Amino acid sequence: MFGGIPLSVKKTSAEKRHEESEVRRLHNKAVKSECRTFIRKFVEAVQKKDQKLAAEALKKVQSELDNAYRKGVIKRNAASRKKSRMAHLYNVTFAAAAAN
Repeated sequence: MFGGIPLSVKKTSAEKRHEESEVRRLHNKAVKSECRTFIRKFVEAVQKKDQKLAAEALKKVQSELDNAYRKGVIKRNAASRKKSRMAHLYNVTFAAAAAN
């Protein structure tokens, strides 16, 4: 007995840390999944050659990646790299349309 509580009932710090890490893991997984969903929608818009939809999707992708970075889910360089690649895809795809 420890303070009137059986020892088998008390939670160890390792068990508590494990539960906390599991909660964080699931939250991070959801945020990453949301980012991937927006990226997929952006790529689909680019493949359809819909410039207006792609521009809106690009803005949303950049915002979501910034949020993921702010929440500590992805690193700054990873967010920056993904934003750069999406912007490059947009520019390459629609630069030819603008030139014509």
